[in-house]
This record gives sequence, C-alpha cells and structure tokens, in this order.
Amino acid sequence: NDLWKNGIVHNFPPCFSQSSAISEMAKCVWQRDKPSVTPKILSDLRAPWKLMPAEAKVPRPQVTPIIRRTEEANKKVQPTTPPPLTDSAFNFKSYLLNKDNRNFNLLINQPKKCRKTPGGPFLLIAIKSVVEDFDRREIVRKTWGREGLVNGEQIQRVFLLGTPKNRTLLATWETLIHQESQTYRDILLWDFMDTFFNLTLKEIHFLNWAAEFCHNVKFIFKGDADVFVNVENIVDFLERHDPTEDLFVGDIIYNARPIRVRKSKYYIPETMYGLSIYPAYAGGGGFLLSSRTMRKLSRACREVELFPIDDVFLGMCLQRINLKPILHEGFKTFGIVKPSAAPHLQTFDPCFYKDLMVVHSLKVAEIWLMWNLLHSPRLSCTQKKQVKKPFQWKKKAQTTTQASPLR
Repeated sequence: NDLWKNGIVHNFPPCFSQSSAISEMAKCVWQRDKPSVTPKILSDLRAPWKLMPAEAKVPRPQVTPIIRRTEEANKKVQPTTPPPLTDSAFNFKSYLLNKDNRNFNLLINQPKKCRKTPGGPFLLIAIKSVVEDFDRREIVRKTWGREGLVNGEQIQRVFLLGTPKNRTLLATWETLIHQESQTYRDILLWDFMDTFFNLTLKEIHFLNWAAEFCHNVKFIFKGDADVFVNVENIVDFLERHDPTEDLFVGDIIYNARPIRVRKSKYYIPETMYGLSIYPAYAGGGGFLLSSRTMRKLSRACREVELFPIDDVFLGMCLQRINLKPILHEGFKTFGIVKPSAAPHLQTFDPCFYKDLMVVHSLKVAEIWLMWNLLHSPRLSCTQKKQVKKPFQWKKKAQTTTQASPLR
C-alpha cells in the first residue's frame, strides 16, 4: 500500500520476494490493485462531450499545406531492427482524402498547468498515451513522471490522448476519463481518433497547446508511456543550457529510407513520399526541446504537409526551420543492446540505467522496479561489470540501411 499511499515505494509488496521474477511481480501487483470493473470503450467520435469548467479550446490556425523539399541528407547512419508486419494494409486513399483536416477540438484541457509556478515550470513532461492505458499513466505518475521539485527545479506533467478506436459505450469512458482528469489534472484529450497514423495530429495539437498554454516553460520532454526516464539526469543536462536558445536532443536517426514493403507498419508508397531518404529525426521514445524550439516547431508544423509517421514529420519540421537535432548517447530508444561478447549479461540492472536519460520499451512492472532499484539507499555501482572476456558495444553500421521509427 506504500506504493499508492505515499507516491513512492519503500518496500516490495508483501505478496512476493525481492528475488521473484519480474513477470510474477507484474501479476501480483496489478492483479491486486487493478479496478474491479473492466473499462469499456467510447462509442461515437462525434457524440457530445461535456466540457469541464477548467477546459478551453485551442484556437484553430489557418493552415496552408506546403510540399516538403528535402535538403542534403546527413552522412551518419542509424541501424535498426526489421520493421514489424501488420495484418492489414493501411488505407492511404482515405488518409490522403482527409489528411488536411488538422484542426480538432480540445475536449479536456489543463489551461492552468504551467501557471502554478511563478515564471513557469523548468520542465514539462508530455507523454503520449491512449485512453485505455490507465495503468501505464498511473505508474508514470508514481515514478519518474511525478510532479514537484527535482534537483530544485519545478516539474509538471501532461498526458496526450485522442479518442479510442473502438468507440462503444461512450458514457462509461467519458465518466472514467473525466474522473481521472479531475483527480490528477494532467489529461489533454482531443477529438481525433487515436491511431498510429494519427500520432502526427497529436504532435501538432500538443505543440499548438504548449505555445498557447505553456509558453513560459523552459524545456519540454516529450515521450512514450513505455519508457523509463531518469529525470534527475535530464534536469542536470538542461541546467547547462539556455531555454531561449534552440535545442532538440534525442536518439537521432540519420539517412533512414522509407519502407516500401506493403505489409510493414511503416509502409509509405512512393506516391506519398518520392524521395529516397528521410530527414534526420528523433526516435519517438523520447526527446528534449527548449521553449524557443517548441515555438518554432509550432509554427512550422502548420506549414509542412502532414505525414503519417509522426517522428519523420517532426524531422521535416526541424528541416524547415533549419535546425539540426543533436544525438545524445543517453537516449536508448532501441533499448540497451547487450555486448556481442557477453550475450548472457543482464542489462536490466540499475547500474546500466544510472547514467542514462531514456530507455524505451519497458513493461509497467519493469518501470516500477527500476525506479525503486535506482532510488534504493543500498544501490552501489562502484564495482565495474565483470564478464569472462573483454567486449565492445556493437558499433553502428557504416552503410546506409532502412530505418523506421521505433514504437
């Protein structure tokens, strides 16, 4: 109960020992604490929503789509795993017919989020989520996404949501999401359907929201709900930078080629993007930007033609404002790679995470466990990791390869 009552875990739950496997821990914790009623899904995208008293609508800018013109590609190459396959092809005809509809109502707003701190918060954490993933939002709130002071700097948090794809029993979800918003005051909900190819809409609507309601923030971390973030390291890094100057930092992917395999999740036909290389972009697991860059991107994304892959779209916006993103080794949006000479090395170890900023693709229980391991007074990383023989981390490939945004 300490986990939920105090906002931080001091001991492992009594129903398992510290030596239990992570999978068993997940079953124990979440079966014990999960709601007794299974949430249901919204039914009608256009059904009326009752706005809360604190809510407001983001103004709809006049948009003039402009076709991108690429610049010279960067020379660095980021390797990646093969793209995942999907069961059904994406309906590009429907997307192209509707892609210029980029102005959607803000159903739940937090207009006072960045007014709580005189002069604005130092860091705003903005996390992409879907309505159904309450457990992921809750674990972020209780661990690395907690609001308050970190190293003396004020941190605020918002979750970015669209309406569910399977929209049934609207009243149930309307009640649940509004109750969650009233409890935590950290939900931003727009009335576009929350699908993979609509993540670009989430990108531009958040930037518009931040420019209007959080213009006084110093820096922004934007990422996924399935990442582990070492906020202390991020604050330490950002304290050495000026928020009035441009800054965009993450796991930057260079010279990525559009995926032409029809069954791929990231398939893009040549009729939609005819160039052979994407502009440099940040892996979507998480990245940092300054207040100045946020305002520039907010204006640029109104002028750049929408593209269905949000990471690449943001790279196009960066290219438009002539800003080169910065690669930082602390952002592991492809996870922690095991050394080739030590395939049995356990990388789920707090000493691997201690000096990193962002690690992608963690389960709910893993985020919970890593947070507590890193904040344990018994943690000691003074001894170096020992393996049977010397090893080197895998070097990046030196030839151009296909790369796709990581989810």
